[in-house]
Amino acid sequence: MYSHQGSSTSPIMEVENEAVEQELEVESNADEMSEEELDLDHLDQPNEGTETGEKGAVEGANPFEKKQRKKKSTIWEDMTIVKQPDGTLKVQCNHCKELFVKNPSGATSQHKRHLKNCLQKRLAVGEENQKRQQVLSFTEGPSDGITSITNFSYDHAKVRELAAHMVLVHEYPFSMLDHVVFNKFMKAVSPFYKKINRQTVKEDCVTAFMLEKRRLRNILKGANRISITTDLWKSGQKIQYMVVTGHFVDSDWVLQKRVLNFCNVPPPHTGVIIADALSKCFLEWGIENKVSTITVDNASYNDVCIRRVKEDFCLRKRLSIGGKIFHVRCCAHILNLLVQDGLNQIVDVIDVVREGIKYLKNSESRLNEFAKIKKQLQLPSRKLILDCPTRWNSTYLMLASALEFRDVFPRYGDIDPGFHYVPSEFEWMKVEEVCKFLGIFYEITNIISGSDYPTANLFLVELYRIKELLNEKALDFSDHIRFMAESMALKFDKYWGESNVLMSLGAILDPRYKMVLVNHTFPVIYGEVAAPRYIDEMRCILYDLYNEYVDAYISSHSEEPPREAGKRKHSEISSKSTQGAAKKLGVNVLTGKEKFQMIVSEIDKAPPEKSDLDVYLEEGRYVCDANANLDVLGWWKGERWRFPILSRLASDILAIPVTTVASESTFSAGGRIIDDRRASMSVETVQMLLCGNDWIRNLHGLKNKSREPLDVSESSTIEEIDLPDI
Repeated sequence: MYSHQGSSTSPIMEVENEAVEQELEVESNADEMSEEELDLDHLDQPNEGTETGEKGAVEGANPFEKKQRKKKSTIWEDMTIVKQPDGTLKVQCNHCKELFVKNPSGATSQHKRHLKNCLQKRLAVGEENQKRQQVLSFTEGPSDGITSITNFSYDHAKVRELAAHMVLVHEYPFSMLDHVVFNKFMKAVSPFYKKINRQTVKEDCVTAFMLEKRRLRNILKGANRISITTDLWKSGQKIQYMVVTGHFVDSDWVLQKRVLNFCNVPPPHTGVIIADALSKCFLEWGIENKVSTITVDNASYNDVCIRRVKEDFCLRKRLSIGGKIFHVRCCAHILNLLVQDGLNQIVDVIDVVREGIKYLKNSESRLNEFAKIKKQLQLPSRKLILDCPTRWNSTYLMLASALEFRDVFPRYGDIDPGFHYVPSEFEWMKVEEVCKFLGIFYEITNIISGSDYPTANLFLVELYRIKELLNEKALDFSDHIRFMAESMALKFDKYWGESNVLMSLGAILDPRYKMVLVNHTFPVIYGEVAAPRYIDEMRCILYDLYNEYVDAYISSHSEEPPREAGKRKHSEISSKSTQGAAKKLGVNVLTGKEKFQMIVSEIDKAPPEKSDLDVYLEEGRYVCDANANLDVLGWWKGERWRFPILSRLASDILAIPVTTVASESTFSAGGRIIDDRRASMSVETVQMLLCGNDWIRNLHGLKNKSREPLDVSESSTIEEIDLPDI
């Protein structure tokens, strides 16, 4: 048996344990002596010491004869009572075969002392331990796949820590660790496992939350600038939550995303109240002087909020280029508004398809008949989709899936008189043309909606494609497509009719594009007349921003670091040692090395003829495969020695997200955690679970999918209807 309780290497504890053992030995002897005394109550009890003790007393035994009690002392595992030729009983050690007098009172103290010092027993136990195979534990290393092998040692504290991480990452309820079968499973895995109750695991989750919060605060101290995304969400508790997510590039030039806050914002939800909540969050994390941009959707209260926060930053003079890139509008939401305006032109066809799918979904027999027709036509598709009317991408998926069953709809209408939702051939043609038209928007939305890779450099080239497509469809022969394009063009000009600074800066700092993409796309997006003015304006903004980084770089390097001072002191000492003899003679000697250092230092002090930005823009574009996904941050990491200032500017710009998808992914997790059975959780517990989920996932390297749709909770905005197998 193994015991993990009461073990100690302290000498004081060993002395105390010996005293306690002596006291327990005396007490056990007294108990054994009293147990050997005659007890008449035992006469009525079955003899449990015989071979048939489980069934009762031995047949033929004298009921008035004193019954032998079962031996309970542990010494009988190593000793045996033997009968001598003269009839006397002796106690023999099983290891050394030494004989002892059997005490009539039943005392066993002398036998225990012998076993404690028996050399043969010690040797036998040592051989048994050597034969027993030791248990090894395998510890997974980092991403390189190296695994370390060590002797197994059960660590209950580590088990509790990982149990808390499991609950946070996989969104399990606290009561999971109370489940009977789960505890049986853990006991089968390790017999040393000790049950962890729900209150303990909740406290452990809070502890893990606080530890990761402290670690994240230290990480944020090393970040140069931080971009923020935020949004509001109403939970099933009827409570309004605000999520704040930070985006930054770490010291390894890897884009990081962390949920900083998931707090309750009491009504009324005005821009001023939201601005105050954001400011409190920034102060709590100590990043009030590092926030560079805030990305929000197009709600009216967000305009007031950003204006209020921007005014506070202006007072502290913490805005770059006058705050031209501080307020970032979510491009995915603008695309949603743009496409919704276009879909309004064919709302009648969309309603027919939507109501027809609802009609089929409400009856299993209808789906069976629909599936039979599908099978007769040998169609591969097996799924219909019902959309959420407020999400254009779900409407697009619904129309695309229905289009695959266009031949099934009229045939089903022939056998079901109540099915009045059969689009005409002309309406199906409309649906087909609309799906082709919206396919490019769907792909663009997926591209710019990532949160684990830079997106600021990807949107200008896609915006150019959208504008080019709208101009093309505005001359289409189909009236419905032409009306859609005209309606969408009006919304496009409303939000992107003027130069967007962020998307242009991101494209310029992508080595595949530079100014070539700006010069090519601006005439299409803004027209031939206005394009030169916007191009010159963008170049001026880029140089102004670069000059700000130059000033910050000079101020941070104005004083020599202690390490460099130490190096100079060491060199001075070595030079003094070489000139010692000359100085004793009163002669000042200037070595060739010192003269060369003086010349080089003067050259270094002179400003370079060309800046990092000039050199970068004059060099040719980085040429790579058009279908290859270039790691832009990795490219700048490799060039940081050539462009020390520009590389830092590029990392800060590329860290800015152009959508609020990161916030919406947190709401999706919140919808799963705050279900009907856990709707009574406090807002503090909700924040601990949601933030802890994000932090622990990053701790274990569990990333979400690199590309996410506009609504990460898309599974909740669309309903997939599987057709039965016939």
